[in-house]
Amino acid sequence: MAEEEPEEVIVSHEEIGLEPEELAPEELAEEQEMETEEVEEAEAKGAEELKPKEKSGGEDWLNDFEGQLNIDMYQTKDNVIIKSTIAGVRPEDIDITVANDMVTIKGSRRKEETVTEDDYFYQECYWGSFSRSVIIPVDIDSEKIEADLKAGILTVIIPKAAKAKTKKVKVKGL
Repeated sequence: MAEEEPEEVIVSHEEIGLEPEELAPEELAEEQEMETEEVEEAEAKGAEELKPKEKSGGEDWLNDFEGQLNIDMYQTKDNVIIKSTIAGVRPEDIDITVANDMVTIKGSRRKEETVTEDDYFYQECYWGSFSRSVIIPVDIDSEKIEADLKAGILTVIIPKAAKAKTKKVKVKGL
């Protein structure tokens, strides 16, 4: 029966309770080298994860991304008001739908020119489709909603539903 060689197991000084100064110089150097390799591997992996992944055909992964529209929503005595800055969007490129108590605003901001990546100094503006759905926390009259786009500000005015008057009902006995 052949004798098997024991498997070499490497442990850190922390795992066996030693302080770095208690290690032999070659052991300390070996452990530091291992830690450096682990850090470099983690950094390389992290950098890989941050790179945009390309789909087949060379399309940029951002093509499937839909931006989220920033809004302000508040109420007045009679209305719920939604405001959003959507400069560069034409009224015909905005779609507002209401389903029960949820309002959805969808649209698209299109580039009017083509600029290569190499020619950009900064690229911070969002171009493409966007949407936002919000639940209105009060009863609304969805038949009378109005929307207006002026100077790049979309204003959606949603009338509150007329409150039902409270009526006391007398119970009759038999």
